[in-house]
Amino acid sequence: MAKEKIPTTPAILALKAQNAVFTLQSYKYEEKGGTKVSSAKLGVAEHCVIKTLVMEDDSAKPLIILMHGDKEVSTKALARTLGVKSITPCKPEIAHKHTGYMVGGTSPFGTRKPLRIYMEKTIADLPEILINAGSRGLLAKMRPSELIRILAPLEVSVSI
Repeated sequence: MAKEKIPTTPAILALKAQNAVFTLQSYKYEEKGGTKVSSAKLGVAEHCVIKTLVMEDDSAKPLIILMHGDKEVSTKALARTLGVKSITPCKPEIAHKHTGYMVGGTSPFGTRKPLRIYMEKTIADLPEILINAGSRGLLAKMRPSELIRILAPLEVSVSI
């Protein structure tokens, strides 16, 4: 059986540069499968698989929001928290322009441009998380403290 080739992504390079403690977990990516598919294939709770969502405010300033896989982001609550009129998800081509990643493989690590990063505060309470490592079907498993140490995200309460 051939050894699976793990891609070297900007996210993996960024994690290694920060001496992050993480392991890679790969699974067969399914278009539009999301965290439901990845959590099932890896045998973990969907709540521990963290989505990296690229959004923008009413003046088109991009941001990343990290959210539990089984939760949604209240864009109204996020807009209120940030003191802006509105927050909307970026179109896939705009998200790619900001991050350098394709939708389904977006990681908060190693983005093309530095982006403001927000995190649902309850993510910090988990014993470990799985978060995209910069390629479809590839997640990095780590403690939330590693993510917080490297990214210094602002904590918010905007899940629904």
